[in-house]
Amino acid sequence: MSQRPTVTIIGADGKATGATEVLPKVFGAPIRPDIVKHVHTGMAKNKRQPYSVSEKAGHQTSAESWGTGRAVARIPRVSGGGTHRAGQAAFGNMCRSGRMFAPTKIWRKWHVKINQGQKRFATASALAASAVAPLLMARGHQVATVPEVPLVVDSASFSNAAYAKTSAALGLLEAVGAGDDIAKVKGSKKLRAGKGKLRGRRHRQRRGPLVVYSPEVDGSELVKGFRNIPGVETCPVESLNLLQLAPGGHLGRFVIWTSAAIKQLDSVYESKKGFFVPSNVVSQSDLTRLINSSEIQSVLNGPKGVAHAKRGNVQKKNPLKNKQIMLRQNPYAATYIKENLGSVKAEKAGAKRVPASFKVLLNEV
Repeated sequence: MSQRPTVTIIGADGKATGATEVLPKVFGAPIRPDIVKHVHTGMAKNKRQPYSVSEKAGHQTSAESWGTGRAVARIPRVSGGGTHRAGQAAFGNMCRSGRMFAPTKIWRKWHVKINQGQKRFATASALAASAVAPLLMARGHQVATVPEVPLVVDSASFSNAAYAKTSAALGLLEAVGAGDDIAKVKGSKKLRAGKGKLRGRRHRQRRGPLVVYSPEVDGSELVKGFRNIPGVETCPVESLNLLQLAPGGHLGRFVIWTSAAIKQLDSVYESKKGFFVPSNVVSQSDLTRLINSSEIQSVLNGPKGVAHAKRGNVQKKNPLKNKQIMLRQNPYAATYIKENLGSVKAEKAGAKRVPASFKVLLNEV
């Protein structure tokens, strides 16, 4: 690709600076939701923390079976008297305060192996999807007021130490058109259903923009400014993560790039040994449209082939029976036939047999 499209760099005031940057090659990668979903599932599994029930749960009692002859089940029962607990069934998984069936163990297989090439392919695909506005809208991001996707903000805006403050960072996001997405995230905060409320995840909310920066140029002060804004996440360009680029395995994350980060993106992928940015096998996936195009049909069926194809009466000739069609498809056929004239004469004399298809062609030579 001799020329690639460029992207406009936006200033801190939300207006174009006049500078442009060539779009990195990775934005031309094929968008594969199936690979992204598969890799995301594996990566999410690898972040789990092992859990299990206590080994002693359900067994901390001195229950014994009463045996037979009392017209009750032979399940172990709590000994003693004077309380409601005495005589209750114990130990069994069907009993109150009993153990669970097949108790969970911490040595369960929690992690799965993911091929490195697949992870890189999925990340490249997620990056390419972040540059398609319809995919961003389908995911729920409010990008109607964003001047361009992907959105690139001048790194000079982040060099100012004032953007280490949350108020300044929020003002920058509103200036570049991301204010609607921030408001959507803020209004989506809901109380979680279920017992997750008791386990440190009381609320749930949507995801907002992802700010990708270059630590060498932009510094790390901007992380302090964005970390307290609901839904906004930050990520260094060298550490792009599929869990952030495609949350839930769904493509189309709204990404805000600094100009230094998007300039560095090509070198990040060039530094990956043995990996090349994937490309589309076919640029036009609508094969029916390709086959029925006038350019291809005119070559296949002649100048009038398209008109005949519409009527459905295209005449196709058998090259084994038509000399001109055979020579058109295989120019060497004439030489091959002449070299085998001797074998035909020998065949008439009762020697080696010649295929019937060659006999037809020989009669026309």
